[in-house]
Amino acid sequence: MGIYEDPYDRYGRLMMDMMLSVRLAVDTGMNALGWSRRRAADFMRENTLPSETEIATETLRYAVDMPAQALAYKIGSLKMMELRGNAQQPLGQRFDVRQFHEWIIGSGSMPLPTLEQHVAAQMKR
Repeated sequence: MGIYEDPYDRYGRLMMDMMLSVRLAVDTGMNALGWSRRRAADFMRENTLPSETEIATETLRYAVDMPAQALAYKIGSLKMMELRGNAQQPLGQRFDVRQFHEWIIGSGSMPLPTLEQHVAAQMKR
C-alpha cells in the first residue's frame, strides 16, 4: 500500500506487531497457563519496551478485565488477512484495497463466518 515511507516507519510497524504478539502471549499465559501478573509483567519487559504504567495496565486488563481479548483480536486479524488473500487472487487487477476495507468495515461488526460470507457476496457484485 506504500504507507511505509522509510525504514523507521517499517520498524514502528514491526514493533507494534511484537507488542500484539506479546499481548497474546500474556493473555494466554495468564488465563490458560496460570501465570501471575508478575510473570506476565516480566515477560513484557523482556520482549517489548512499554512503560511500567503500560505493563501494569496490560497485565491487569488480561487478568480480570478482558480475558481472551488479545486472542480474539489476533484471530480476527488473521481472518481478515485470509479474506484479503482470497479476494486478491480471483479479482487480480480488479482488486481495490479501499473497496475491500469498505467490505470489511462498512456493514459494522459481525461474526467472522458471517463476514466471510459477506465478503464472498461482495466479490460477486
